Amino acid sequence: MEGQSMIESLTVDVIEARKVVVSGRRYLDVRLPEVFEAGHVEGAINIPFYSYVTPEEKVKNPQFVQQVSELFGKDDEFIVACNSGVRSKLATLDLANAGFKNVKNMAGGYLAWKKAESEEAVI
Repeated sequence: MEGQSMIESLTVDVIEARKVVVSGRRYLDVRLPEVFEAGHVEGAINIPFYSYVTPEEKVKNPQFVQQVSELFGKDDEFIVACNSGVRSKLATLDLANAGFKNVKNMAGGYLAWKKAESEEAVI
């Protein structure tokens, strides 16, 4: 599987992602630490996909896959998310290509998670 079709097969919506996390699976947040610290899903693990980001450039964390491998097994089921779902797509592809079999990208990222949380509170 290549490119777009691969990421589509690896992506779940926020409702499915919330079910996975509530069932005890882990949530990998790939945002920068300062963004993560400003707000994140309870119990989330932060391993940034980028070392740093400026308006001019994004520098990928060269140790990303290794750092994930230290905390997650290749057969572990877990959700990968960022702020809006773009960065986590790239991270999920890297992890799938590195042999992680049950990794899923969460469409919409943390923003979608917070929106779903607020909608649940209204119900």
